[in-house]
Amino acid sequence: MSAAVSAPAPAGNDGSSYKRKRSRSGSPMSRDRSPPAHRSRRSQSPSSMQVDDPDPVRRRERERQAALRQAEKEVSGEVEKPAFDAEAEFKKLMNSRSGGVYMPPARLRALQAAAAQDKSSVEYQRLSWDALRKSLTGIVNRVNVSNIKDIIPEMFQENLIRGRGLFARSIMKAQASSLPFTPVFAAVVAIINTKLPMVGELVLTRLISQFRRSFKRNDKVVCHATSTFIAHLVNQQVAHEIIALQMLVLLLERPTDDSVEIAVGFMREVGAFLAENSPKANNGVYERFRAVLHEDSIDKRVQYMIEVLFQVRKDKYKDNPIIPEGLDLVQEDDQITHQISLDDELQVQDGLNIFKADPNFVENEQKYKEIKAEILGDSDEESDSGSGSEEGSEDEDGDGDEPAEEKEGIQDLTGTAVTNLRRVIYLTIMNSLNYEEAVHKLMKINIQEGQEIELCNMVVECCSQERSYSNFYGLIGERFSKYNRVWCENFEEAFANYYETIHRYETNRLRNIARFFGHLLASDAISWAVFSVVKMNEDDTTSSSRIFVKIMMQEITEEMGLKKTAERFKDPTMKSNFESMFPLDNPKNTRFSINYFTSIGLGVVTEEMREHLKNAPRLIMEQRRAALEEEESSSSDSDTSDTSSDTDSDTPAVAEAPPHLDTEEIDLLIPAHLDDVVAPRRGTAGVRLGVMIGAVGLLPCRGPGPHLAGVLQDIPYHDVDRPRAVALLLVEVTTPHLAEPALPMVMLVAGTVQARALHLHLAVGVTGIVIGMMTDAADQRTRLPEGEGAIRGIGR
Repeated sequence: MSAAVSAPAPAGNDGSSYKRKRSRSGSPMSRDRSPPAHRSRRSQSPSSMQVDDPDPVRRRERERQAALRQAEKEVSGEVEKPAFDAEAEFKKLMNSRSGGVYMPPARLRALQAAAAQDKSSVEYQRLSWDALRKSLTGIVNRVNVSNIKDIIPEMFQENLIRGRGLFARSIMKAQASSLPFTPVFAAVVAIINTKLPMVGELVLTRLISQFRRSFKRNDKVVCHATSTFIAHLVNQQVAHEIIALQMLVLLLERPTDDSVEIAVGFMREVGAFLAENSPKANNGVYERFRAVLHEDSIDKRVQYMIEVLFQVRKDKYKDNPIIPEGLDLVQEDDQITHQISLDDELQVQDGLNIFKADPNFVENEQKYKEIKAEILGDSDEESDSGSGSEEGSEDEDGDGDEPAEEKEGIQDLTGTAVTNLRRVIYLTIMNSLNYEEAVHKLMKINIQEGQEIELCNMVVECCSQERSYSNFYGLIGERFSKYNRVWCENFEEAFANYYETIHRYETNRLRNIARFFGHLLASDAISWAVFSVVKMNEDDTTSSSRIFVKIMMQEITEEMGLKKTAERFKDPTMKSNFESMFPLDNPKNTRFSINYFTSIGLGVVTEEMREHLKNAPRLIMEQRRAALEEEESSSSDSDTSDTSSDTDSDTPAVAEAPPHLDTEEIDLLIPAHLDDVVAPRRGTAGVRLGVMIGAVGLLPCRGPGPHLAGVLQDIPYHDVDRPRAVALLLVEVTTPHLAEPALPMVMLVAGTVQARALHLHLAVGVTGIVIGMMTDAADQRTRLPEGEGAIRGIGR
């Protein structure tokens, strides 16, 4: 082939050279191609009219005039615009994606007005669904620590039962996009969970499902955000701590850099809660972290994160508290905890995110209004009451004589107000530097009438919680008691309540409470009449109450001194309030009280009881003698008539039973004299053996009481019977060897036996004791070995 020679290109009109483009293909088919399509012209306006005229100038003028005439008709209204078709707009809206179509406000208002005619229609439900979605999304995006208390009532105004799927989706998206606000979102879920548990359960279920999917897909970002949200829900006790432990086990079972990093972040958020509620499981998790650190199978950066976590644990999570300040808005008793495991079959209920027509839409909306009124209070009733009050004022102008009807107030029977008051009192006390500041702040608290006892109880409870007693609380109680009589009476009531329930407290708390009330008594902040509730006897006291009184008395003695304390107890004006502490009615209780106060170092206050116990036998004998004399004088006339009737009858006369003495009176009479007899020789073998014999002899003496009217000198010797003979023989045998105090005892026993009121056992018992003394004297005189004279005495 010969080479083609290119001819020079012709020059254009502007003098530039023109280059011919080479065609792609030299085939003849390419030359027969169809001409290129013309460029589309600019679309004409609908108002323009086509005029057929060969003259172009005249044609343009005629078209212009036609357009002007058409515009004038539109302005004048002669041309009708197409009517607004609501049904067609609704069909267009239903076929579109929810929220994907923008609608001008005017058209939207027209749609709402058309749909409001039938609230049960599908169109109205769709519009309300879109409004609910937008409202929930806006509320969730606006919430923060400062406005959460205002946002929550606004959120309950929306139908959270119908839109729980929308709420869960909105709050999860908001949390994933702003992780620092996770505690706020968790607090919102916790508050809603207390009133609507189904909403909190749905949020937790979706979070667990999302964590499982992201863990399988190795999506670190989503997994970290989801685990953080779950950690704060555990802190708020919406989720049980078992889910947190299962997640940690899953993340640390096969450690990788990403899984360990997520586990470290999760543990920083939930570690304080686990350390407080599950310490054993928390220690196990940290042991696993330590093992991963020692395996050295992860990156240095992740190892450093584990070391930082251990330092955070050492610092007791000071930068990661369980619930941040300002978000502890739910009481522990009101919270509902969901126990959902990581391996459970979860129902995320994705269908709740999509609009579905509800055949019972109006009824369900009315039910939610009732629930909302129960949660928030019906604001409509308040507005009605306000308008009603205005009408009532107008009626009162006309009829001033008729009294206005009083409306019943709302009574809080849940105890929420009392709990909040106790919380305020506790925080005020804990945040005060000294007792004066605490009293000043507590005085400013608005305490309702009848709730003063709550402040007193909180002061005592705070005092009992300390490791050791602090005078800070005692000074607070003293200042309140001296400020107003009302506080003094309430602290006295608190004393009675705590003394009755003191057995419920452990030793340290009991000690602090006792010292607190001891300070109030020593400073005369409360009256000593509170001792009337203390009954010092074996039956009415417990070990805790005796320890309480002991510590309280020691505190009083330490501040006042023993002398002033004894003088205060001997005050005659307060004696009636101390009768139960120093009982004189029963010898057993008297001895118990004497022994108790002597053992705690307050024997000086028992002098009156000791004197009473010493003179009790003489007083009882005088009372009995006077009683018997009255009986004899009253029955002297009846005896003369009875003797005549007895002589006529053949049956022998039956002697009357002597007066009966109580067991306490016998205990007072017998031991009082035996102590005088036995005390000088206590501990010798003869006295010990004699006391044993006497105990056997006195054991059956619980029958008729002794008759103490007769004595040995007053009884004729020719009336001696067998018991008296035994007593006289005892006197004759032992008189040379008896100590001086023993003779009155023997004479008393002889007279008692003469009256046939005491059995022979009494004489045998006393005889054994006296014989033991006699044999001891014989041992000393004859210098026999100790105990041999006792054996001879028994034989005698």
